[in-house]
Amino acid sequence: MSNDKGLQDAHIKIGTKQTMRMVELGLAEEVYVAEDADPRLTSKIIALCNQCGVKLTLVDTMHNLGKACGIEVGAAMAAIVKP
Repeated sequence: MSNDKGLQDAHIKIGTKQTMRMVELGLAEEVYVAEDADPRLTSKIIALCNQCGVKLTLVDTMHNLGKACGIEVGAAMAAIVKP
């Protein structure tokens, strides 16, 4: 989340199912995972990112990740999709 506007300008997919799907399809450029999300969910996406060579960035809370994505609720994970 290098720019001041967070992830809002990028093409993103938010949520566990959509993030997993983007990585599996090879469309994810980078994945953000909230450190306080359910480990049963995050362990799967972390392993998948490592397996597929997708850059993974940890975010401290689901609230902060949701805010960076421009949504009012927390998000466990989000993927930046390749153009």
